[in-house]
Amino acid sequence: MPVKEISSEIKKVLEFLTEIGIDVIEKEVNESFLPGLSLGQNCICIDYDKLLYPGDILHEAGHLAVTTSSERNTVGTSEMSPEWPTQAEEIAAILWSFAAANYLQLPLDFVFHPNGYKGASDWFISNFSDENYIGLPFLEWIGLTLSKDLALKEGKEAFPVMQKWLRD
Repeated sequence: MPVKEISSEIKKVLEFLTEIGIDVIEKEVNESFLPGLSLGQNCICIDYDKLLYPGDILHEAGHLAVTTSSERNTVGTSEMSPEWPTQAEEIAAILWSFAAANYLQLPLDFVFHPNGYKGASDWFISNFSDENYIGLPFLEWIGLTLSKDLALKEGKEAFPVMQKWLRD
């Protein structure tokens, strides 16, 4: 059933995205991989009448967040790389969306709903809940977060706390 009202969870997500610098545009979205969602140049387009799973907004934001700033500005254009997103970026977007859900204090099944992630939602929830953070080395390499060891050395908080939300 499409989301016709903007829930408190969606409002929380939209405020967060605005704060970190990802624009959200309400518009009609046709022919998209995820119902009611598409990506554009540093923005997420949302068709609230077609949106089935609001947690997908965070996953799509994760794609933009782990992409370089120059590449974010080509998303949805003819200049966009046909290889985007890479497998590393896909995994990082999944882990980023976990960190965002954690930060926003949303239940993990908000993002990792049963109808997503090719049936592996429970697997992601289980692994991330057990601190088996698949994709963490990539998120650390691009400067968004720190592993426990590096955080301890630098006197900072470790993942799932993010040092910043957008890749340079």
